[in-house]
Amino acid sequence: MKRFLNRNKFVWLLLLVFASAITLSSCDKEELDIQQNYPFEVKVMPVPGDISNGQTVEIRITIERSGNFSDAGYFIRYFQYDGQGTLRYYSEPPYMPNDLYQLPATQFRLYYTSQSTVSQSFDIWISDNFGNEKQVSFEFNNVD
Repeated sequence: MKRFLNRNKFVWLLLLVFASAITLSSCDKEELDIQQNYPFEVKVMPVPGDISNGQTVEIRITIERSGNFSDAGYFIRYFQYDGQGTLRYYSEPPYMPNDLYQLPATQFRLYYTSQSTVSQSFDIWISDNFGNEKQVSFEFNNVD
């Protein structure tokens, strides 16, 4: 009888090992990966359509993320293709066209100052450290 119980314990142990092996081998590596790359949207509050030389317009922007990864970084660059002006983050020095700048927050304000007596147009691109990028276009009619 004792021999039967030892054999029974051995069989149960083998079944347990076999079941564990099947369970662990059925896990797909992709299921265990932690998602880090979350798409985002850029929301911009309405801005005036007219601007005069020397006038500054506030642009309020929010980056809305579809998920939250603490190491996500956001960057901004811009290019002005009509007229002249400067774009800056709060009271920081003006951005240089096509240079990449890190954004310290996902909700922020930019300030565009006209330096032109003609209509002005520029685009900004906001990207993250995973290669996602959104473009926002701005056009201002001159009122001088």
